[in-house]
Amino acid sequence: MRGITTATVRKAVTAAVATAALATLTTGVPASAATGKSDARSAESASVHGGGRIFYGFVPDDDIRFTVDATSAPYSRPYPGVPALKNGLPTDAKGTVTISHWSAKDNKTMKSVATVDCLVTGDRTATVTATITTVNDPELADTIGERRGFSVYDGKGGRDRFGFSWGVGNLDTDEKGNPVPGRVGTCMAPAPFAPVVKGGFTVRHAELATEPPKAARGS
Repeated sequence: MRGITTATVRKAVTAAVATAALATLTTGVPASAATGKSDARSAESASVHGGGRIFYGFVPDDDIRFTVDATSAPYSRPYPGVPALKNGLPTDAKGTVTISHWSAKDNKTMKSVATVDCLVTGDRTATVTATITTVNDPELADTIGERRGFSVYDGKGGRDRFGFSWGVGNLDTDEKGNPVPGRVGTCMAPAPFAPVVKGGFTVRHAELATEPPKAARGS
């Protein structure tokens, strides 16, 4: 399904889309113009922290838990091969996401740890992506290196909600129109569809930095 020609085209398209996306972010109306502030960059960092068990209706007897420790780190993941992204993206982030799934059918717990690469917030909501680096079972070995998407709704005292990319129909199609697993790009995740039934998450919102720090711009 991944011939050389297709892979080459995808890389070219990805680079073009990324360049266009950053150009849109950096050439739009500055946040300072809309807010009256002299500097659009927030003094605080966006973040998501916490952990909880969710209810996933397709396997109602399973125990599925997520722990998220994510903090924004704007323009910290440069793409040297793409001039427009030499400083990275305003949604760059750091941290970890831990996934634990106990299956009632198999009486077995499978765990994964993923490294955060992207975070974007909007008031009570957040979208996080992270790449799996560690697993506890050989059955999960082929997931190492894959990006996963997560979404959080902070109920602020009410019920929190959580979403994860493989929990819904994240499908794509190949060149023949056949369904294949969808690829998760940075900060891509479904709506937080699952209620958190134990524990909870805290979302701290911060506006996106419209430009990298001066030191990074001068490099």
